[in-house]
Parts: sequence; C-alpha cells; structure tokens
Amino acid sequence: MDAASDIREFLTSRRARLTPADAGLPNFGGRRRVPGLRREEVALLAGMSVEYYVRLERGNATGVSEAVLDGVIRALQLDDAERAHLHDLVRTANEGAHPRRRRASARSQQVRPGVRQLLDAMTDVPAFVQNGRLDILAINQLGEAVFSVLYVQPQRPANFARFVFLDPRSGAYYRDWDDAARQTVALLRSEAGRSPHDRALSDLIGELSTRSDRFAVLWASHDVRDHRTGAKRITHPVVGDLDLDYEVMDLSTDRGLQLIAYSAAPGSLTADALRLLSSWSATRDEANRMEPAADE
Repeated sequence: MDAASDIREFLTSRRARLTPADAGLPNFGGRRRVPGLRREEVALLAGMSVEYYVRLERGNATGVSEAVLDGVIRALQLDDAERAHLHDLVRTANEGAHPRRRRASARSQQVRPGVRQLLDAMTDVPAFVQNGRLDILAINQLGEAVFSVLYVQPQRPANFARFVFLDPRSGAYYRDWDDAARQTVALLRSEAGRSPHDRALSDLIGELSTRSDRFAVLWASHDVRDHRTGAKRITHPVVGDLDLDYEVMDLSTDRGLQLIAYSAAPGSLTADALRLLSSWSATRDEANRMEPAADE
C-alpha cells in the first residue's frame, strides 16, 4: 500500500463530498469544474496556504503538525473514524523508506486460553474474537451456530470479508447485503490505515479486489468505520430471521483483537430463535461426537 496515494485519494474523496453550503461558504453560482469543495476553499477553512494544502493532498505529509491536521479535519468535517484514519496515513507516510516491517506480523495473533474460557462460559450469547482482517480466531458454540454458514469456506480461519464478497450465499444470509458490504470494506480500509505493512491484509485486499467488482468499487470510495456497536439483520438457514445487537470490546492485552458479543431483546422472536438454535447446536454436536470414525 502506498501512503502518499492513500493520503491523496482519501483527502480528495472527503473534499468531493462537501458542497460550499455544507461548509458554510457562499456559492456565487456558475459551473464548478470539480465536485465538492475546491482546494483553495479547504485551505481557507483549514487556515493554511493553498500551496501547503495542495502539497498535503498530493501525499507529501513530511513534517505536518497536529495543528495543521486539526485544521484539515475541521475543514473536511471528518468523523472520529476518519480522523483516526488520516492520522494513521500521515504516521505511515512519515515513517519513511524503512517503516515498521520488522515488527511481529499480525498473522501470529493468538487467542489466550483465558479468553477462550470466557467465550465458552458465554453460553447464552453468540460471541467470538476477530482480528482487524475480520478473521474469526475463536468462537463459542452458539456463535458457531449463528455463523455456521461461514464455516463452509475452505479457507481457515473463517473470514467475514471473503464470505460477504465471494460466497453467493451471503446475499440471502444478510437481509441488507449492501449495508453489510459497505461496513465490511470500511472496516478493512480502517485496518489498512492502522497496519499498512500487514502482508496477510494486503493479500486479502488484493484477492477481493480481483475477484469481486463490488469490492473494488467500494474500496475506491475510501470510507472508513469504527467497530463499536450496531445491529446485524440476518436470515439463518435453520431458524430464519435474527435481529441481533452487538457490542465490540478491544482486548487490551491482545493488540488488534476484539471480542464481539451479540444479544437480542428479552422476549423477542430472536431471543426465542437463539434458544432454539442453542438446542439445535448442542444436539448436532452430540450426534457428531457419537458418530463412529470412518476407519472403525
């Protein structure tokens, strides 16, 4: 991933989505040659010279101060996720020709036994641990039942991005597939800013870009997102529609890993469906344990 290109494309895309009216600037009419704000308008709003802003938008972030970044963030009305992403891009650009490639690779992430024990104790809620590439690294029994469709994928660990964009069943599984697709790409784009030299992440993005036209289009939008809380609306092949709320917790001692737990409103149809799915999963697992091995 090229830091200068990422800065240029990110700032250009954020500038293009704002109109003078959005920024509180007068619109004197006439035909505008570019969508959104002009560079000189962003510079005015950010309190810097046009030349300085043009240099930054071209990807030259050498020596950019916090005050300058704050001005650009304010001018482009960036949200928290976009603000963090811009800081990540600038940090990477300033690392120079020899960035943090010698750090331990993210592919070596392991889930500690204590975390696995916690997952297994969460018997009434689907829960799992994932990394920034959206790999499921550990999952409890109910979680595996809810997301069983992902475990048909030949690759391990199961990966949400591959499922969304490369598995034709994802269109029936997600009741709003387009929203799921946008969220997935935005999460990967944020992770790419945090971990620009993660080879496994680059390989995943390359695979999805070449095999999915929709992914390539969404990737080019440069949208980013924080993963904290939200809702999943899915159609499970066994119990039907599930309306799930989720909370995301960073594992403070396991950098880059998150524990995600799902729940349903008490007394709801989804809560009843989860109890049914839990019973179905336990019965299925017991049958699998009792099934004789192929060589017996």
